[in-house]
Amino acid sequence: MKVGCVIPARYGSTRLPGKPLANIAGKPMIERVYEQVSKASKPSICIVATDDTRVYDVVTSFGGTVVMTSADHPTGTDRLAEVAAQYKDIDLIINVQGDEPMIEPTLIDELATLFEEDTTLQMATVATPLLEDEYEEPSSVKVVLNKRNDAMYFSRSLIPYPRHDFVNAPLKHIGIYAYKRQFLLDYAKMKPTAAEQTESLEQLRALESGYTIRVIVTDKRFVGVDTPEDLARVNAIFEQKEK
Repeated sequence: MKVGCVIPARYGSTRLPGKPLANIAGKPMIERVYEQVSKASKPSICIVATDDTRVYDVVTSFGGTVVMTSADHPTGTDRLAEVAAQYKDIDLIINVQGDEPMIEPTLIDELATLFEEDTTLQMATVATPLLEDEYEEPSSVKVVLNKRNDAMYFSRSLIPYPRHDFVNAPLKHIGIYAYKRQFLLDYAKMKPTAAEQTESLEQLRALESGYTIRVIVTDKRFVGVDTPEDLARVNAIFEQKEK
């Protein structure tokens, strides 16, 4: 099974314009993400997918593989599918967001291993225990699992509702996905579904269409970069690490 990692990197960002090229301890963020992803052992290729020539040129300058994609894609899945259509020899595509410079490489390998162990699996993702101060944050997406660690539902609301004390800690979804290539191509063609549109959570399209999403639960936590404050925090962490 050939595994490829795809890192979507849009230049435009409402809260942090030019985010992929933001400086993190002397290197652009997209290079930091690329370096972390490259530490995983399962993927044989790492590809940045961008719609901006500035990002394209930077990735090329540090020796990375990069593909120019359409600027008109309505979702990240459509951007991934465009890359998947070009790389017909890849069996499994793992999507790592371009604003996750602290992504844990072992999680990428764990996702790939799931598909080696269960050849019927089409899609998988990651979750971590939800912090109490994230309970009411719509940006912290929650997920409930069944006993097989398959997702039952994702929501921006707190689930399950704590009418009694939690039996298990509630879980926060981490937006790292793995897809079988053909499933990804088919998934991108599916029409948006009701809950997906209501919650604005694209992964619900797979569940509402009857597909299984396997979930790895990890205690690792990441600092995604969405705001200038996030960037300052991550920059400080890298500067401390590289002293």
